[in-house]
Amino acid sequence: MALTEKGPPGPAAQAQEAPAPAAPRQRRVRIRRFSTEGALSVVGAAAGSLALTWVLYERALPFNGALGFWVSWYVIFLLMYTAVAALQWDGRVVRDRLASLALGTGGLLACAVVLIVIVYIGIRGLRAFLNAGFFTHTMANAGPLSPLGAGGVLHGIVGTLEQLGLATVFAVPLGIASAVFLSEVGGVGSRAVRTLVEAMTSLPDIIAGLFIYAFAILTLGLQDSGIAAALALAVTMMPIVARGSEAVIRIVPQMLREASYALGGSQWRTVWNVILPTARSGLATVVVLGMARGIGETAPVLLTAGYSKAMNANPLHGWQTSLVTYIFNEHAQPGANDQARAFGAALTLVVLVLILFSVARWLGGGQPGELSRRDRRRIAREGARR
Repeated sequence: MALTEKGPPGPAAQAQEAPAPAAPRQRRVRIRRFSTEGALSVVGAAAGSLALTWVLYERALPFNGALGFWVSWYVIFLLMYTAVAALQWDGRVVRDRLASLALGTGGLLACAVVLIVIVYIGIRGLRAFLNAGFFTHTMANAGPLSPLGAGGVLHGIVGTLEQLGLATVFAVPLGIASAVFLSEVGGVGSRAVRTLVEAMTSLPDIIAGLFIYAFAILTLGLQDSGIAAALALAVTMMPIVARGSEAVIRIVPQMLREASYALGGSQWRTVWNVILPTARSGLATVVVLGMARGIGETAPVLLTAGYSKAMNANPLHGWQTSLVTYIFNEHAQPGANDQARAFGAALTLVVLVLILFSVARWLGGGQPGELSRRDRRRIAREGARR
């Protein structure tokens, strides 16, 4: 048996035996980075513009007023920050930082205004809101000199919930049907429908109340009631639901439609069994946002619902009080307890709106077609059974 002498390994063997080079370590790139220069530039521009505005308002020019002072300060602040930034960075960086500063301060201003309104309403209405009988009594037995616990907002809450529920029943099917027609069907009438929806979105809310008052109450003989207020609210809610639903439906991937058509599904079955279930979370968010829009409408309800101090749980007959009409009538009274009840009802309305927006945010957390935890558990159970 002959022994073969092994020579040096060839290039291929050396390549196989050589260890693979380590992958280069990737460095995380931070697009937004806090810098001392940027912070000092903002602080310096803010302080300098405040001093310059004070000199102009108090010493140089015959101007006065808090609103004009702060508007002038903000404009001078942006101009001064632009000048300071131009001394440090190039044009693109200056424009980027200026846009970020303007958008950031605008967002902070909007949040501050909302927070101030909520705090003010909370301070004025907390005494009535925490009263034991505020949510269990009506105003049937309360007079101008009655104590705070003698009257409540129970009938206003019941009326608001009934009117909002009926308006949702009226507006949601029409809004989603309009969205399906605009996004999936189209045709000759789609432009007219889109124009009508956009026009209704931009109309003042009082127009909806005047329309229902003139058409349903004066022409058809429907009396002021909860159903009339629900119709007026449905007119304001329907375009919101339609536009939001159309945007959600258009996000659904086109490949799902093509797969349904490839399996022999008709357009109706594709919409009903594929598109609407896929966009379910987004549609639920749109519906809740429409409800949050309708619950705070004042002008349509004032023209159509009427006002009653007693409980009326029948929206089809008689005047029915809602929270907005309760606030409007109680705030017009001169008594201190009436003012407290009005702000307590306003605080109740704010809480309801915040709850609706929180629910909308929770429902809209997932992307169209993304499975929820419940759906994933159900699919896992079905897979285990198989």
